[in-house]
Amino acid sequence: MNADLTLLLDELERFGAANDGGIARGDPASAQRMLNITRDTGEFLAVLVRATRARDILEIGTSNGYSTLWLADAAAADGGKVTTVELQDTKYAMAQENFARAGLADRIDALNADAGEVLRVAGDAAYDLVFLDSDRTQYAGWWPEIRRVLRPRGLLVVDNAVSHADEMASFVDAVKADGFTCSLVPVGKGEFLATRG
Repeated sequence: MNADLTLLLDELERFGAANDGGIARGDPASAQRMLNITRDTGEFLAVLVRATRARDILEIGTSNGYSTLWLADAAAADGGKVTTVELQDTKYAMAQENFARAGLADRIDALNADAGEVLRVAGDAAYDLVFLDSDRTQYAGWWPEIRRVLRPRGLLVVDNAVSHADEMASFVDAVKADGFTCSLVPVGKGEFLATRG
């Protein structure tokens, strides 16, 4: 990771903390919270991408692009690319600006779209790695499509697996019921990992 990207990530961390700290949960403005992953989660994602040599990555939940930059920088080492999906226009616009500032826009295909629709039209076995950090109430409904678009031996990573375990319980049960090998990693807010042969 180059020094300019490191500085940008530091800036986005400070912005996210200041922005989110001023908005209470349940506040009408809560949709404007960035809810970025933690730095150690970013480092963990980068290691996973490099270790698995993931080249086709799908991220659901771009926010302002903080996590996307970790994924894209790691994927660039093997000529990979990230497709990232964000429904909210304001966050999508912020992310686009951050991708350009990072010099990684050519490694990122950003979609201002509904994730369910993106999953429905994606090709079978299209992705080496899928990272979920979005509306957890949708995950169980999305699971059949996520399973379909994930390549054999592909890796699913889901944020907030410890901090919001109750909201993810039915989704985790569905993944395990499909015979995936799973692990809960206590990094950041908790990462749920799943893969299949």
